[in-house]
Amino acid sequence: MTAAEAHGDLRQVEPAGHVYSIERQARGYTTGPPTWQRKYFAGIVGSDVVAAVFGAAVAFAARFGSLNDHSQIYALGLIAMPAVWLAMLGLCRAFESRYLFVGTEEYQRVVHAAVALTAAVAVVSYGLELPTSRVFVLIAIPTAASVSIVARFGWRKWLHRMRRQGRCMKRVVLIGHESSVAALIVQLRREHYHGLDVVAACLPTERAEGALLEFNTRVRGTFDRIAEAVAAERADTVIVLSCPEIDGRALRRLAWSLERSEVDLIVASALVDVAGDRTTVRPVDGLPMLHLDHANLTGVRRWAKDTVDRIGAAALLLALSPLLLGAAFLIRCTSPGPALFKQERIGKDGRPFTIWKFRTMYTDAERRLAQLSHLNESDGVLFKMRDDPRVTPVGRHLRRFSIDEFPQLVNVLRGDMSLVGPRPPLATEVAAYESDMRRRLAVKPGMTGLWQVSGRSDLPWEEAVRLDLRYVEHWTLSLDFVILLRTVTAILRPHGAY
Repeated sequence: MTAAEAHGDLRQVEPAGHVYSIERQARGYTTGPPTWQRKYFAGIVGSDVVAAVFGAAVAFAARFGSLNDHSQIYALGLIAMPAVWLAMLGLCRAFESRYLFVGTEEYQRVVHAAVALTAAVAVVSYGLELPTSRVFVLIAIPTAASVSIVARFGWRKWLHRMRRQGRCMKRVVLIGHESSVAALIVQLRREHYHGLDVVAACLPTERAEGALLEFNTRVRGTFDRIAEAVAAERADTVIVLSCPEIDGRALRRLAWSLERSEVDLIVASALVDVAGDRTTVRPVDGLPMLHLDHANLTGVRRWAKDTVDRIGAAALLLALSPLLLGAAFLIRCTSPGPALFKQERIGKDGRPFTIWKFRTMYTDAERRLAQLSHLNESDGVLFKMRDDPRVTPVGRHLRRFSIDEFPQLVNVLRGDMSLVGPRPPLATEVAAYESDMRRRLAVKPGMTGLWQVSGRSDLPWEEAVRLDLRYVEHWTLSLDFVILLRTVTAILRPHGAY
């Protein structure tokens, strides 16, 4: 036994002298995924098996109805389908933990698996001249994919509920400068669904001296004590924020020190809010270079978004017409003035347009604004007041469930707005924008967006701007679809609607 082992040293030192790994077993706990993660993984695998069996059963019933000599081979699909479906999901990496828990990538992987399996069946059937039933295939696979996505969404909502209660969390050690560490702690506490619980931090200095004093996060010394901090806090994740002290060599050594202990290492690049999935690594003369693609502000996908917006707006106007008529009737009956409220807002590229909403305030609301300005609860250019006396009783209910926003479907149909996008600002707000905020005007404003589904009026102004800018940089049709789904849940649970 070495002297280090006799004193309980948790480090294993290479001949070169640097820390190589943290023996977590010495601390009394085992390696591998935590229990909740193993149960979660088992749950989605079981759900995918059920989805495959259900898809095959629905397809069999729709195509054949009953068992006979011709359909016996397809009855075997009830047995074979789960194995084939799980294999294809595995090949499309739908079970990797990096894609689970948050984000839309998991669902996209399931869709990719369905498309790949359909293509594989078509190629094999054609190549071997097998008399495969197209109806069976075109029902079984989409049904299985749909059920898998719904089940995975259900598991994720369960996990997010657990995380709201402080359970199923990952223990995180943050590495970086104090101000950056404090900002990320605020964001992670707000976005609890990421499941990252910051238990300690390593700073350039020995102790906190500024922003971090407001939190109860322990400071475990400087950057050369990261290994000890991870072991002492029993952490399973290390997040390195952008700072000049952590260069490529230091980061490589840190990765070596964590690799045997199965501690996740996350590097939060300074480009994340700007680039995200628009970055690709391209080697230049043997050196890896990070290439940044431009944001999708024009082109075919933007044309597709406009088409989807107008078709969706027309369908929603038709479906919601009874609700819209009822809201207009209640407004006219309970307070003097018109049912609709129009206002000039600033749209794409700074062009003004007239926005339509249901009137939720008394007609003298604008004149009374100056008297209430000192009661503003917003920390930005917006005026927000939780118990605004200018709001009518009916208007309060309309705001609670965002019904007052529905007339903006007409703006979407006209092309002034999009279903999803940054919030449409007033001209006075745009005049107060800093230079970075004007990036929000690069796309059409939306009826809903990332900030609306992330807390609405409860969000700080700086965070709302950051979310809008993130949407502009990372827009995709699949992200629009996810935001629309989250909008439904945000309306049903109207936190921050005032």
